[in-house]
Amino acid sequence: MSTEPIFQLTVSPDFTPAHISGWYIFNTWLQRNLNVRAHCELYDDFESQRQAIRDDRVDLIYANPFDAAMLVREKNFTAIAKAIGVTDECVIAVAAESSIQHLEDLKPGARLAKTDDPDINLIGMIMLESVDLNDDSVEPVVVDSYVLVAKALLRGTADIGFFLKDSCDEFSGAIRKQLRPLVHSQIGDIQHILLASPRLVAHSASLRHALAEMPNNPQGNSVLESLGFMGWQLLEQEDTEFMIDMIDTLKAK
Repeated sequence: MSTEPIFQLTVSPDFTPAHISGWYIFNTWLQRNLNVRAHCELYDDFESQRQAIRDDRVDLIYANPFDAAMLVREKNFTAIAKAIGVTDECVIAVAAESSIQHLEDLKPGARLAKTDDPDINLIGMIMLESVDLNDDSVEPVVVDSYVLVAKALLRGTADIGFFLKDSCDEFSGAIRKQLRPLVHSQIGDIQHILLASPRLVAHSASLRHALAEMPNNPQGNSVLESLGFMGWQLLEQEDTEFMIDMIDTLKAK
């Protein structure tokens, strides 16, 4: 029986469903290019993924910005790369037929549909604070996915919803026609990051090189296409610290 370690790859649960299969393809690519054994484990929610992190069962993670801070500061993960041209932006939307035309039309007690995605909820609440709404003055309707956020709006069980913009963009044309965005964030510097655990540190140089070369060969390009990425931008630790500081600033507002 092989004594080689099996590394675990996972992805933030807010990743768009259309590209889930791409992460299994990426895992196969990872094993071939690093000559390691790796297993892709996707979690249904943030809490179960965080428990796996607490139990030291995660070695490589495409993490949302909120969790990246915890992974770097508490678990000594190392920043590897971020996807080129991808940022985490929040869209606040209503049903197309809603009488709500602007954020200013929202009143205390408004029903807010959202997932448990921490960075999108943080950004969304900051935008609502501009019209004097906060966690105490909205009624949360927490669901498991952005598709269910849309359904809550269309069924009238929520007045407004928070969406990750990339997820919103991937809805079918029929769903998009039934939603009306009120506002979306334009922060630009907050996004998911690929992070490696201390167990994987011996392979980090090889991983960085392989990621950088992905656009330069057909197999790598095919994997990137399955993920919906143009390529990877390699990161230094100070790049991650800048983003973590920005998240801390937003949380303090």
